[in-house]
Amino acid sequence: MAKRIITISREFGSGGRFIGEEVAKELGIAYYDKNIISQIAEKSGLSPEYVQENAELSPKRGLFAYAFAGRDITGKSVEDLVHEAQRKVILDLAEKEPCVIIGRNADYILKDRDDVLNVFIHVDMPEKIKRITRLYKVNEQEAVKMMADTDKRRGTNYSFYTDQKWGKASNYTLCLNSSQLGYDRCEKIIVECSK
Repeated sequence: MAKRIITISREFGSGGRFIGEEVAKELGIAYYDKNIISQIAEKSGLSPEYVQENAELSPKRGLFAYAFAGRDITGKSVEDLVHEAQRKVILDLAEKEPCVIIGRNADYILKDRDDVLNVFIHVDMPEKIKRITRLYKVNEQEAVKMMADTDKRRGTNYSFYTDQKWGKASNYTLCLNSSQLGYDRCEKIIVECSK
């Protein structure tokens, strides 16, 4: 069965966002990443700036911090409201049109659909550091800190809302190493597997 929806989860510095964008262009389908922030903000009633910072990344450094987050009378935290709004937007997008969705737990949110190809892109450490230092104009030490912080926050958010381990191969249809394969080959593999 052809896959209408492609979700791409990725390590920070792996090029997953770029690869996803190229896959969408190649297939002539919609590409969703930061461009859905305004929709999530509208559904949650929160500012786009808050959503941008917290929709994919845990605002806390560990799972236990979620348990102590401020909750309203219904028992929901602000993070829960953001997650629920994000979930609704992703489900609506998947219904509306074929697309590539970057991150945001989309692989888990769409797990019950047969027309989804879930991809995880990772990268070897030296390549990751090199890419982050070049893109963000930081030194190696800052790059390592940014990478560790971002991936930890992504993993915490994913674990909390899915009860699964972020980056674990069994959660995805395809796991690709962009250092070993290169961006072009990753794109070609994803496009071929979507047919």
